This record gives sequence, structure tokens and C-alpha cells, in this order.
Amino acid sequence: MAKVEIYTSPFCGYSTRAKQLLQSKNVVFEEINIFTTSGARDEMVDRAHGHHTVPQIFINGVHIGGCDELFTLDHHGELDPKLAEEVVA
Repeated sequence: MAKVEIYTSPFCGYSTRAKQLLQSKNVVFEEINIFTTSGARDEMVDRAHGHHTVPQIFINGVHIGGCDELFTLDHHGELDPKLAEEVVA
């Protein structure tokens, strides 16, 4: 199973939708709340190549984008294969 990280905000409907999609696929993910985790916002912006909106989602350390990009991957049948990839050490 892939390592999934999602930077979120408790006030963001897009974060909620992205988490719901991942949960519907029984994906275990690390949620990083940018308001309660010190330095998380800056870390997210750096990792996401300047993107500053939440959610920002990473699968096996690769930035895939936000909620819209996650749903697009799912719609095109590309999300499940990414989620099935093993974590590369």
C-alpha cells in the first residue's frame, strides 16, 4: 500500500471531500493539519512547489495536487494503481 499524506484545514470542504474519497477506498493516510501542526503550512508550500491551498496530497512522496486532481485521477482509473504501489524506501 502506498504512503499517502494530505495537508488539510478543518475549515475546508475540499479537504473533507478528498479525505472521504480516500476513506471510501480504505486508504490509510497521514493527515497534516496546517493550523495545528507547527511549520506545516511552510512545509506544504515547499513540497507542493508553491501551491498554498488545501488540501495538498502526496502519494509515495509525489505531489499529485489537490482535491480536484485526486478526483480526476480516480475518474480516469489512475488513482487505484497509484494507491496500490508499494512505498519505495
